[in-house]
Amino acid sequence: MFIDEAVIRIAGGDGGNGCVAFRREKFVPRGGPSGGDGGNGGSLYLESSQHLNTLLQFRYKREFSAERGRHGEGSNRRGRDGEDLVLHVPAGTVVYDNEGGEKLYDFDAPDERFLAARGGRGGRGNARFATSTHQAPRRADPGRPGERRILRLELKLLADVGLVGFPNVGKSTLISRLSAARPRIADYPFTTLEPHLGVVGLDLERSFVMADIPGLIEGAHDGKGLGVRFLKHIERTRLLVHLIDVAQGSGRDPVEDYGVIMAELRNFSTGVASKPMLLVASRVDAAGDGERLAGLRGFAKDRGEFLHEISGVTGQGLEDLKSAIWAKLEEIPKPALMSSLEVGEHAPVTRF
Repeated sequence: MFIDEAVIRIAGGDGGNGCVAFRREKFVPRGGPSGGDGGNGGSLYLESSQHLNTLLQFRYKREFSAERGRHGEGSNRRGRDGEDLVLHVPAGTVVYDNEGGEKLYDFDAPDERFLAARGGRGGRGNARFATSTHQAPRRADPGRPGERRILRLELKLLADVGLVGFPNVGKSTLISRLSAARPRIADYPFTTLEPHLGVVGLDLERSFVMADIPGLIEGAHDGKGLGVRFLKHIERTRLLVHLIDVAQGSGRDPVEDYGVIMAELRNFSTGVASKPMLLVASRVDAAGDGERLAGLRGFAKDRGEFLHEISGVTGQGLEDLKSAIWAKLEEIPKPALMSSLEVGEHAPVTRF
């Protein structure tokens, strides 16, 4: 099950209380105060992992807290610190404060760690308050509570290439032919109900990650169809591959399809619509008399774009498309990793 949003309550462990105690030992007539300090509460961290691809673990359990610190004891014994708690999330997860909406951290790579809730400090025991003029203090500090937050987690898949287009234009077939991904393929709209990732390899040293999202329809940015929910998963991609169906009998005009999809991308995000894009004519094996394909060729020529013609069934043009995608990716710089300055002082970062 693919879960890409979750709201969780988290808390750092409370600090242990300080102790009020006095030494009463044989042959120690002036024992004095001996209350130890409380232990510090454990902190709660979020850590990104490349082995996860969904937030399913937060669907049924939504409250997490680190261990509290132990109370101080007599004979100047300090309480034990609470254990830290580390919650693993998929790489690509964005963390927001659910109440204020502030973006706290963006896990744009695996093995990053974010301090989400700091543990409380342990209280001081009465031995800390002894002075030359106040030799028998009966005061101890309580432990401080750990930080508490409500977080909203939003997963945006990390992929180099995103496939966009109407339903049933051959996106799932394409990713299944180019990679080991096996999405559901059937002859009805919205066969793809959740995003799929596939690793496309050109050789032993060259590969890229491709993302297939559910098909878009007109009005997707307003919530129609399934695409609006998953459009965020192509926000991180460096390149879009726009598939347009040229098969005879599909009932749609390829040039109009192009305009509708581009309008939906612009209405969702101008940043997404402005990404580098390859134009692909899909299902050319079923183009019939080729009138639809010829119209799309003319449209691409007028725009000065190269039209890639492929068939997921026969394999026509797939190798050339892979090479073209890789060549385009070589021209596009990879986004720089987020620096710790972007997340504020309250969000220290550890990169392993």
